[in-house]
Amino acid sequence: MKAKNTNLEKDEVTIISTGVKIEGTMTSSGNVRVDGTIEGDVNARGNITIGEHGQIKGQVEADNVLVGGKILGTINAKEKLVLEANSVLEGDIVTKILVIAPGAKFEGSSKMFNKEQGQAAPSGKKTE
Repeated sequence: MKAKNTNLEKDEVTIISTGVKIEGTMTSSGNVRVDGTIEGDVNARGNITIGEHGQIKGQVEADNVLVGGKILGTINAKEKLVLEANSVLEGDIVTKILVIAPGAKFEGSSKMFNKEQGQAAPSGKKTE
């Protein structure tokens, strides 16, 4: 009898193709690639990749998030968030590592995790 591979679900990728529109909350135990449109929150235990034509209107939460398209909402990337050159993000960010390529558009605030303390420390807009 074979032992069940518990990492199998995390290696799988759910693809939302161009032309597909989802309304509502989406939850995945693995990785997700969005080339279509999602109007609602997206939560993945793995990674989320938003392709060049992908769009999400809602909260995004995953281990790592790579944005090539557009997000209107909050992103909580437990490890790393990458905004590629033509990406657009209108919303707030919470992550440990933030990479913004030249040409990316970001409007919002960001909080970076302090690795030693395990807490988010403000690093974006200052409010007085």
